[in-house]
Amino acid sequence: PERSARRRIGRSEERAPFPIPGLAADVLHMRVKEGSKIRNLLRFAAARMQGEGQDGSAAAVRQVVFTGLGRGITKTITCVEILKRKVAGLHQVSKLCYMTVNEVWESAPQEAATTTVERTVPAICILLSKDPLDPQELGYQPPQTFSVPTEEEERRGDLRRTAGRPNSLHTAKR
Repeated sequence: PERSARRRIGRSEERAPFPIPGLAADVLHMRVKEGSKIRNLLRFAAARMQGEGQDGSAAAVRQVVFTGLGRGITKTITCVEILKRKVAGLHQVSKLCYMTVNEVWESAPQEAATTTVERTVPAICILLSKDPLDPQELGYQPPQTFSVPTEEEERRGDLRRTAGRPNSLHTAKR
C-alpha cells in the first residue's frame, strides 16, 4: 500500500499562563524542545544566573523557568538537575500541565488540501530560584546539598555494599 505523503507546514502552541504563581518580572524563560542541545541551554542559563551576559554587563537573574512539552520533558528535567548542581542553593517548584498544539499538515501536491490537527500534550514548568520560595506550594523542593563523602564514609559504604546482596561487578566474577 502506498503511504500518503504529508508534511507539516505549521505548528502553533496555545499560550496558557504559567502555572507557577508569583514569577518575578525579570525571570529568564528557557523553552526546551526535543531537538535542543543541553550544553547550549545550560551554558546560557548558568551564565545568566551567574551574571555573565553576552556583553559581560548583564546583571544576574534570580529566577529561571524551564518549560518543556511532549518529548522535550525529559530533557527539561535533565537541564534542571544539572543546573542545580552547577548553581548551588536553588529552590525549585515543579508543575505539570497540558498544552494544546495545533499542527497544519499539507497533503500530496496533487490534492492541495491541508489538515489541521489539534493535540493535547503534557508539559512541565520548573522554576529555579536563588530566593526562597513558599515551601507550602505544591511541587516545592528545597535546595539540595551535594557533599563529597569523606574517606570514612566511603569505607563504610563499601562495607555495606559487599556485606549485602552482591552487585553486578561481584556477580560477573563468579
